Amino acid sequence: GGSGPVGSAAGDGAPPAPGRVLFPPTFSVSEIKNKQRRHFMFLRWKQQQRKEKLAAKKKRRKEREALGDKAPPKAIPKTIENQRVYDETTVDPNDEEVAFDEATDEFAPYFNRQTVPKILITTSDRPRGRTVRFCEQLSTVIPNSHVYYRRGLALKRIIPQCIARDFTDLIVINEDRKIPNGLLLSHLPDGPTAHFRMSSVRLRKEIKRKGKEPTEHVPEVILNNFTTRLGHSVGRMFASLFPHDPQFIGRQVATFHNQRDYIFFRFHRYIFKSEKKVGIQELGPRFTLKLRSLQKGTFDSKFGEYEWVHKRREMDTNRRKFHL
Repeated sequence: GGSGPVGSAAGDGAPPAPGRVLFPPTFSVSEIKNKQRRHFMFLRWKQQQRKEKLAAKKKRRKEREALGDKAPPKAIPKTIENQRVYDETTVDPNDEEVAFDEATDEFAPYFNRQTVPKILITTSDRPRGRTVRFCEQLSTVIPNSHVYYRRGLALKRIIPQCIARDFTDLIVINEDRKIPNGLLLSHLPDGPTAHFRMSSVRLRKEIKRKGKEPTEHVPEVILNNFTTRLGHSVGRMFASLFPHDPQFIGRQVATFHNQRDYIFFRFHRYIFKSEKKVGIQELGPRFTLKLRSLQKGTFDSKFGEYEWVHKRREMDTNRRKFHL
């Protein structure tokens, strides 16, 4: 069911005749006691709303066509995104301080091409089938990554072994009730470590109209909307998972798209249909991440120093305030 005035809804779905109203103007659908009747009237009301909206749209279009060049500019619809509260840490591309920080941070050796990414992907203890398959598919997306199944070994012991074997990053996929629900990304040897909540995981076989298996070419990486200082740090973490020189011949693209602090991951292959037309095929897997915390250094749950922690009650007071 739902609520909403049905004053304008006519019995046969057509606009009511002038002066003929089915219900008093103050009446709402939620007052109907019978559930089926209430649902039916709500659907009819929605249908009426849709018709009115389309008619208004048609009328506006005709007016614009009649006015031609003199038509007023189209109004930009208000969205949460474009009403965003300004964040004082938004990065200016020409900021010298930011340039200096990026030249000296933990990812600088990667961006200066001094290190080549080598990633270890592991799981929470005793993972189930879905998490195992997700890790295997993730390793085909990230070049030079190795899957290791954790058997009761503490992360504190895994990290020194990774550093000794020249791994540059550690990814841990956590699960709850057989479903992958968390991702821990630690940059080695000095950090930082980011912890993400993971949701909407789709494996390859669950994606409709998917392309053939990915090839071993190094994909291109696209990072969208990482605008603040925190967003820059997270974007650089993702960028440093992939080798610096993409092999365009493979036509594969890994995208991290940030929207309202949710990071959507997609993996596509593009196909040139003609000189002007390009088609894309999703290869999978796909998932969504939400940053929970960013910690200096490698993983340390007891004594770690946190750069940023998501505190829902303090930070989520305004729907238009975003942190990345």
